[in-house]
Amino acid sequence: MKCLNSNGNIGSYYVPIKNIERELICPICKELFTHPLILPCQHSVCHKCVRELLLLNHEDSFDAGSECSLPGSPGPRSRVPSPSMERLDRLARSGAFGFAGSISSPGWRRGSVTPRVTTFPCPGCQHDVDLGERGMSMLFRNFTLESIVERYRQAARAAVAIMCNMCKPPQQEATKSCMDCKASYCNECFKFHHPWGTPKAQHEYVGPTMNFRPKVLMCPEHEMEKVNMYCEVCRRPVCHLCKLGGSHANHKVTSMSSAYKILKEKLSKSIHYLISKEDQVRTQISHLEVLINETEENGQVAECGAYEHFERLFQTLQERKSEMLNSIAQSRMRRLEQLRGQVEEYQGMLENSGLVGYAQEVLKETDQSCFVQTAKQLHTRIAKSTESLRTFHPAADPSFDEFVLETSREETLLKELCFGGVPEPPIIDLSRSRVYNEGLLCWQLAEDTLATDHQVLEYRRLGAEQDEEGASHWRLTDRVYGPSTVVCDLEANSLYSFRVRSCRNSLYSPYSPEVTFHTPPAPAFGFLFNDNCGFSSERLALSKRRDSVESMAGMAFLLAAERVQTGSYMGLDYIIGDTGISQGRQYWAFRVEPHSYLVKVGVASDSKLLEWFHNPRDTSSPRYDHDSGHDSGSEDTCYDLSQPFTLLTVGMGKMFLPKASGGDHGDHSNRVLPMPQRIGVCLDYDAGRVYFYDADTMRCLYERQVDCSGTMYPAFGLMGSGKVHLEEFITAKRLSYM
Repeated sequence: MKCLNSNGNIGSYYVPIKNIERELICPICKELFTHPLILPCQHSVCHKCVRELLLLNHEDSFDAGSECSLPGSPGPRSRVPSPSMERLDRLARSGAFGFAGSISSPGWRRGSVTPRVTTFPCPGCQHDVDLGERGMSMLFRNFTLESIVERYRQAARAAVAIMCNMCKPPQQEATKSCMDCKASYCNECFKFHHPWGTPKAQHEYVGPTMNFRPKVLMCPEHEMEKVNMYCEVCRRPVCHLCKLGGSHANHKVTSMSSAYKILKEKLSKSIHYLISKEDQVRTQISHLEVLINETEENGQVAECGAYEHFERLFQTLQERKSEMLNSIAQSRMRRLEQLRGQVEEYQGMLENSGLVGYAQEVLKETDQSCFVQTAKQLHTRIAKSTESLRTFHPAADPSFDEFVLETSREETLLKELCFGGVPEPPIIDLSRSRVYNEGLLCWQLAEDTLATDHQVLEYRRLGAEQDEEGASHWRLTDRVYGPSTVVCDLEANSLYSFRVRSCRNSLYSPYSPEVTFHTPPAPAFGFLFNDNCGFSSERLALSKRRDSVESMAGMAFLLAAERVQTGSYMGLDYIIGDTGISQGRQYWAFRVEPHSYLVKVGVASDSKLLEWFHNPRDTSSPRYDHDSGHDSGSEDTCYDLSQPFTLLTVGMGKMFLPKASGGDHGDHSNRVLPMPQRIGVCLDYDAGRVYFYDADTMRCLYERQVDCSGTMYPAFGLMGSGKVHLEEFITAKRLSYM
């Protein structure tokens, strides 16, 4: 197997340098790197590209001499615009970059007009890069990448040799390059300029190269100091001044040799892993090539299918077009014939004007029998003509209103024409869904799919009325045009199953996998943390929405820290809900951060709260609190007594249950439970009993009697570091009225 040797070098496996070209291309200018700089996000960009990016159209503010302030700084070269560069230019034109002050940095002289504080998206990863007040002067040159680029250039122009810089014409081919003299030599010139026994003989030399870099990497913040440590927080080399009093004073640093060893080992292992997975990669490439071929074939099949569908539509439209045009033509011919016949008839009336004269002559006949014989036929002809004049009506209607097409519906259907594949089912999101007496169900639609018209949520209560096949009836919600919906009127202490499916073009997706939720034993009780009654703003930090509270060390405690001794007792800081309970059954849920040191949760009456807030030292004593979790013995004696409060101890990822009456005082295993992700509390005021639940599974963890003689409030006590978050469903109704 091709792998790495023990020194971390590549053994029999070697990647030709010509194959790494795309790793050596600047993401801005799309050319080989020239004097690359390392950005804070560890991506590299050409020195000139960064300078052009920062200065934009203000390059003329730098004189020509500033180009030479950095040895070997890149000269003018063309820059090919890229999408990243165009985006940065747009940001700059819109005022995203400010220009003021002077910065000392490679590539320009001091005192010139330069960017003050510059933030821009990295062209490699698009994350915002803040160069800080010093701008480019804070960036290291990537000498390793420069060397690789130079080796690539040499490999690309292998036929062109590097010539000796010292030979008189004709120049000889160089065999060595001195990193101290920054020049290339042939064998004879190297011996002449680096004679044995002189200081120059100790110079570092390498093979012929055009890339001369400093022997020692200098700190960009302290220009005269060498970097000799590595900051593990910022992941960059630093000098001892940076660690002593600079920006890395409080950061964890390690020696450069240790960082070199660790990073080289990590890189070697990564390369070894990639090499060891060569066969797997080749298999995956083959699989991808098969998928590419299948994609091309299936795409062509889909195109042919779509083409055939449209051809059938075109053919149907063409047939209907021919039929309708023929109908119009036939109707037009028929109407023209009728109207033209009528014209001929009336034209005949004009041509028969001699009929009138003939009738007048008949009237002159005095013989009655002869007159009657002739006048009868003549009267019929004249009566017919006069009748048509009195009741004139065109033989045909010239309008073609009955042939007007109404195609708006068809046009809408054609515009909505889309691929009618069955949509993929959505997935119900358990982390965002919450079910109480009302349920908030959220789901995620399948990625990379066409838009769906709507979703339909279905739910049923398990164990409810069943059909003939023994299955519960599913209830449907109205159409949902978003990724969530609320289900109302769920029964308490019941198990519900939910599923959802999508619809597109009247085609329904399969159902999502069913998920099951257990509703609480009582309706949800809405409240926020009370910031007026007993709240200590010095030791408790309340969120702006009053839906979370965090314990912190107050200023008074910090000032008295020298007097705090090991084993000293710190009192609980209490906070309650802003709404009380005086009847019925109520349920609420919350989340305690796993890192919390000690948090007490439960209920307390108004009378007990007054005692706590007025006598915090006594009431917070571990021997006074019967639910404290301490082995004081008071819990055994007072467990059966009805108290006006009940608090359960939670902390350090555990839940600590009080002792049971007559239980084994030495057995703690059955009293310590893993802390649930969400804790639920149910108070039955009328029955005088409180219950604690795992809110995810609705499993009752603990219950006991409580004296509900007054108004009861949700109560929380925090000691040390700790944080409590109320469920969003509990606070939503209260926040909507604020």
